[in-house]
Amino acid sequence: MKAIHLVKKGNARQAFEMREVQKPHPKKGEVLIKVECFGLNYADVMARNGLYREAPPMPSVLGYEVVGTIEQVGEGGDQNIVGKRVVAFTRFGGYAEYAVTTELGVSEIGDMDAGVAACIATQFVTAYYMAYECLNIFEKDKILIHAGAGGVGTALIQLCKLKGAEVFATAGSDEKLAYIKKQGADHAINYRQNDYAIEMQKVMGSDRLEATFNPIAGSTFKKDMSLIGSGGKVVLFGGSERSGKKWGILSTLNFVRKMGLMIPIGLMMRSKSVLGVNMLKIGDNKPLVLNRCLSEVVKMVKEGQLNPHVGARFSADQIAEAHELLENRSSIGKVVVYWEEVGI
Repeated sequence: MKAIHLVKKGNARQAFEMREVQKPHPKKGEVLIKVECFGLNYADVMARNGLYREAPPMPSVLGYEVVGTIEQVGEGGDQNIVGKRVVAFTRFGGYAEYAVTTELGVSEIGDMDAGVAACIATQFVTAYYMAYECLNIFEKDKILIHAGAGGVGTALIQLCKLKGAEVFATAGSDEKLAYIKKQGADHAINYRQNDYAIEMQKVMGSDRLEATFNPIAGSTFKKDMSLIGSGGKVVLFGGSERSGKKWGILSTLNFVRKMGLMIPIGLMMRSKSVLGVNMLKIGDNKPLVLNRCLSEVVKMVKEGQLNPHVGARFSADQIAEAHELLENRSSIGKVVVYWEEVGI
């Protein structure tokens, strides 16, 4: 089979190499999937830049989710699922024509559009886990969603609006602001033109946020902590502010410095919480939770409660262009890569 290997850190144009490798075989409790397409996530960009500690050593095959057909099951597996079309989590290995994953990491999708299905696994499930499993959002709660035009941001806006929350969302262009308003955001803030914290305070007055969903960290962390009220939560699920900085360890130290010192007794006294979310760890240590979230999101998409948005479709030989689009924060919604040739 063909698989796209990460062979060099840095520039996307030099980072990847298409290689012919042996097709994997599923072990007990695993399935083999013939892949139609796979999704990109910002963690892929971080891994390419050497900033994602969970990434396997190079040469490696990245990729957290695939859409395709189950071709084979491992020893003792359910033969009835062979031939079923599924969306699946992959703990890396998704950038390939065939992928192996655990039986708990798949959900049947029927004739669902492959690109729409690719939105579900990592991004919509991450959003569902954060908003519905980690938190309990109520009607009229004020919620901040950073990077609202991204895949996770799209899912969070839709999920929070289903709960009746008042949603603030940030984006970096007029096109993206229009997009997040279409997704249901009540307030859209251009973070490139304005300080989002100041703009939100103008709207909220003395009110505070119930929660923020933050994939950026760095300098945004202190602002978010100042915006949440008693019982409020800052949910951290990424560190994109660190990406793109060229000074190595110095940039990392500066990134950490901007977040400041957090003292647990201070959190207790102010009744504030910080939640860290890493879906790889949830998949490794709580596979039943991951399976439950995946099943629920697939059901919600099928029922029309959620509407994933595919922002760009690339062919496998366009992997560098796909990475660049995501890294430059030019994408809206999900970036999907197909093994069959497609247009952007």
